[in-house]
Amino acid sequence: MKKILYFIILIGLGHPLFSQNLQVDSASFEQQRKRVNTLLDERSRKFEEYNISLDQKTGVFGIFKTKGDMQKSIDILKMIVINDNKIFIETRKLLALKDDERARFQKLATEFDTQVTAYMKTISKLQQENDRFKEEIKTQESKGLNGNDTLYISFSIITVLGLIIYKQHKVLNPKK
Repeated sequence: MKKILYFIILIGLGHPLFSQNLQVDSASFEQQRKRVNTLLDERSRKFEEYNISLDQKTGVFGIFKTKGDMQKSIDILKMIVINDNKIFIETRKLLALKDDERARFQKLATEFDTQVTAYMKTISKLQQENDRFKEEIKTQESKGLNGNDTLYISFSIITVLGLIIYKQHKVLNPKK
């Protein structure tokens, strides 16, 4: 029974439409994941720039931060915030793809479960019919043997009765 279930699932998974959808969804998911990873890498790089800009002091003798130094740090922070917003948007898209994929897989699992249940019911029905036919064959075979026994007994009784009648007929009608 399990072999049939595995066979059905493998056929379903190997179906060209199923595997094509999987490849399309996986490709879009991978592209989206790469976008998010690229944005995260960019954020890390910008944050390193920000840390460097915090340490930069271009004022008198390199002791003081100038207004330009502070503005540069603020601009880098703005770019980090903009990048973070992009990361949130792309992450939402990624989660939406994942949710769609999960929903599709649940739908496929439900469909496969329905098909497998129908196959199992059919197999169970066929097994019951097969058992019924086996019992019927046994019954017919036993009836056949009982029928032969009855036939032999009937034949013996007829033969014995025939002999008795023949003897009585001989006794009552001697040869004339």
